[in-house]
Amino acid sequence: MARKIMFGRYIQADSFIHRLDPRVKLAAAVFMMVVSLLSRQFWQIALVTLATGVFVYLAKVSLSDVLKSIRPILFLLIFAFLLNVFTGEGEPLVSFLGLTLTLDGLLTGIKTLFRLSLLVLNTTLFMTLTTTPILIADAMERVMSPLKRVKFPVHEMAMMMSIALRFVPTLLDEAQKIMKAQSARGADYDTGGPIKKAKGLVSILIPLFISAFRRADDLATAMEARCYSGGEGRTRFRVMKIQTSDVLFSIIVALVGIVVFVGPSFLKMAY
Repeated sequence: MARKIMFGRYIQADSFIHRLDPRVKLAAAVFMMVVSLLSRQFWQIALVTLATGVFVYLAKVSLSDVLKSIRPILFLLIFAFLLNVFTGEGEPLVSFLGLTLTLDGLLTGIKTLFRLSLLVLNTTLFMTLTTTPILIADAMERVMSPLKRVKFPVHEMAMMMSIALRFVPTLLDEAQKIMKAQSARGADYDTGGPIKKAKGLVSILIPLFISAFRRADDLATAMEARCYSGGEGRTRFRVMKIQTSDVLFSIIVALVGIVVFVGPSFLKMAY
């Protein structure tokens, strides 16, 4: 069965992006999130889209798998688009049911749709599709290591985030299995009003929560059986070292940000 939701899933491949240091990918994900949100003009959004396409090509990941990461927030994207479309200022184009559609609102809605989509795509590409949860935890722990001086539980925080990312696809698969099992027993989630649909979801949520708690208990037992004691004295299978490819990729990502941020100033000076 094809997996419909790619959030939290790791796709194994031997690509340029996969071989990058996880700390570099973590920084690139955060940086591209900021660049995506601060892109205001269409040419800026087009540049970020082009850069994202290049990153997907370098990662050797199917474009369809990357686009599937948008599905969990599809409702949010549609809501943000419609909110900007019908609250924009300017000359009205169409009016119906007390709502007014303006050209400025339509353009703003399209920009918002692309910016949020690019944010999710870059984050998913660098953080989950091309990086294992263990490497994500190690990268976060290394980046937050200065906080150890103020007694912040850096290792525990990184481990919790890694486990959460690891079990997202597992719980999604479990939810699909429960839905199919309940549908085979006659449960209906698509008909009726909102209250009836909400009551139907109870038959999914309760078994899902029980399964999640059971998995958490099994994981805790397994960690205790292996004498897991946290970050003190813990060794790592992979030693992180910044390579030439990491520096090159960092420069490329930085150039994208420089063009997006500094480009408008140069255009104003030119005119």
